[in-house]
Amino acid sequence: MKKNTIAISALAIALVSPCITLAQPYGPPPPAPGYGQGPGGWDVPPQEFRDIQRQGFHDGIEGARKDFDNHRRPDVNNRDEYRHPHVPSSARADYRDGFRRGYETATSHLMSGPR
Repeated sequence: MKKNTIAISALAIALVSPCITLAQPYGPPPPAPGYGQGPGGWDVPPQEFRDIQRQGFHDGIEGARKDFDNHRRPDVNNRDEYRHPHVPSSARADYRDGFRRGYETATSHLMSGPR
């Protein structure tokens, strides 16, 4: 009887041992290239943009993030910053163009997640 108990215990240890060595904690996978902040990421405005368009692009990204975080329907026309930008009237068209493109880029990214 004692031999059976020892044999069963040894068998149980032998079966569980590989599981213990395989069950190692792993962190999340590294982000895909171009995902998130940084040079060449999805949130970098196009090179051809002028300064006011770059400002609008970044503001559009922030507006989309706020809408996404607050579970609002994505619509650039619902953003006060887009409808009534606080920039000189001569720069409004460029600002709004950048804002719209930043908003659309962020909405697309936030809705689809990393690729």
